[in-house]
Amino acid sequence: MSTNGDSFADLFDAEETKPIKKLKTGEKISARIVGFGGESVFLDIGGKSEGVLDAAELTNSNGELEAAVGDVIDVYFLSSKRSELLFTTTISSGASVEHLEEAWRSGIPVEGFVKAEIKGGFEITLGGNARAFCPFSQMGLRRVDNNESYLDQHMQFRITRFESGGRNIVVSARAIQEEERARMKETLKEHLTEGETIEGEITSLQKFGAFVDIGGIDGLIPISEISWSRVEQIEDYLHIGQKVSVVVKQIDWDKDRISLSLKETLADPWDDVVNQFAEGSNHIGQVARLAPFGAFVTLAPGVDGLIHISKLGSGRKINHPREVMETGQDIEVTVETIDSDEKRISLAPADYTPPEDKEEAEKDEFREFKKSKKKGKKEENLGSLGELLKAKLAEKNK
Repeated sequence: MSTNGDSFADLFDAEETKPIKKLKTGEKISARIVGFGGESVFLDIGGKSEGVLDAAELTNSNGELEAAVGDVIDVYFLSSKRSELLFTTTISSGASVEHLEEAWRSGIPVEGFVKAEIKGGFEITLGGNARAFCPFSQMGLRRVDNNESYLDQHMQFRITRFESGGRNIVVSARAIQEEERARMKETLKEHLTEGETIEGEITSLQKFGAFVDIGGIDGLIPISEISWSRVEQIEDYLHIGQKVSVVVKQIDWDKDRISLSLKETLADPWDDVVNQFAEGSNHIGQVARLAPFGAFVTLAPGVDGLIHISKLGSGRKINHPREVMETGQDIEVTVETIDSDEKRISLAPADYTPPEDKEEAEKDEFREFKKSKKKGKKEENLGSLGELLKAKLAEKNK
């Protein structure tokens, strides 16, 4: 007995009397493989119905089946034949013109061979000998730099135009890819979370950041999230087609916007700044950029410090740091203070003298100057008196 009081027999009878869903030609469903027999694959399509699929559609080039009992696959309904429900995963080689026309009417994918590049697109061979045309814009979701990369490939297409008894056929691979991408996006919506680390592929580089295909949607890595270092040229860090691991920063499904971070997958150079650049220590850095209020100096990749303009000029007042230094210049600096929370380092030129010490030094120099002046004057007076006495003595001797 079941927990709700229904007997197994009652459940079985209910299943037997359950109406069979009427399928339309070309309708797509998910079915579970329940067995193999000769050249056929048997499918559970729900209720007491069973579907049949040609085993050749699940066989690789070596004649080996690439599926097992229990696998769930997407199939398209073709027709009923002698009480059998026939399905296909795609219209492949050997298909007749009638099959291709049915694929066009029902939206069933067809397998095509990219034979040659022609004006405006590619010549595609369908069903072994049927000729079709695919425009450049319909070959993929994104433009490629080299059209020859498509040649001699077997791809999935959807027939978008079927005229003159099959003598004028237009196909689209993009339509198939967009549908698959939409399914992947729905899957992402179910499990993607902020803070998660995922894999993706760089699809586009812009001045403001890099777009990444994360499977179903493109996310954006803002330029500030590419590296802990200041990024001037994104091309120095990334290239189209590159595989990357990124952290999901923000998700907005209403606007289809996913914000990503590459630098958060990398070690934060500020984690060891206090030990590496202790206050009072001297280091050689490189001037990264100049601003009206001071100069930013790179001590290590991702770690910049600031020399305030008041500490530049070797004692004389300047209006802009460019008067005494230039970008790319090496400079020896002293670490004055570190604020790890705000990621700020205050620097000074290694030969910088704070104003207090400078004033005291000037006072000392002035005292020494006055002493030297008094001493000189005293010596000068003594010298004059000696000369006078000497002259008096000489006169007396006469």
